[in-house]
Amino acid sequence: MNKVQQLACRLGEQLLQKKMMLATAESCTGGWVAKIITDIPGSSRWFERGFVTYTNIAKQEMLGVSTEILEAYGAVSEQTVQAMAQGALTHSHARLSVAVSGIAGPGGAMPDKPVGTVWFAWAVADGALETYMECFSGDREAIRQKAVWVALEGLRDVAG
Repeated sequence: MNKVQQLACRLGEQLLQKKMMLATAESCTGGWVAKIITDIPGSSRWFERGFVTYTNIAKQEMLGVSTEILEAYGAVSEQTVQAMAQGALTHSHARLSVAVSGIAGPGGAMPDKPVGTVWFAWAVADGALETYMECFSGDREAIRQKAVWVALEGLRDVAG
């Protein structure tokens, strides 16, 4: 078992103890967080569902992210991941969610958002919401892999 799988297992144990279900809302990671979680036997006891919302339309239709947020701030922004994380809670039975949106490259960079820019949000049904931005280095695979790690670590922290 590799380190990211071990991290996901520890997260699962933590969520089982707290009787919490998890939902994911992923863009640049393309469901990789959900894949790592569902590789774990028995994860259905703590993982409720995952949303892969790669396009803005998907973010709007599946998670309820507003057109105004997407037009004003873009898909890779604190405001968008906050709305994604909240939307994952609203559109699921989970009490905890994570949202990930970023620019994994090699294209798609903007002057204020270089390749490697990834925004994260973690939301709890009681109203707690945390965000974080990281600018990772490396190729597309490395950026996405690092984003999965940060998403899982953040879930462990937020779940307490």
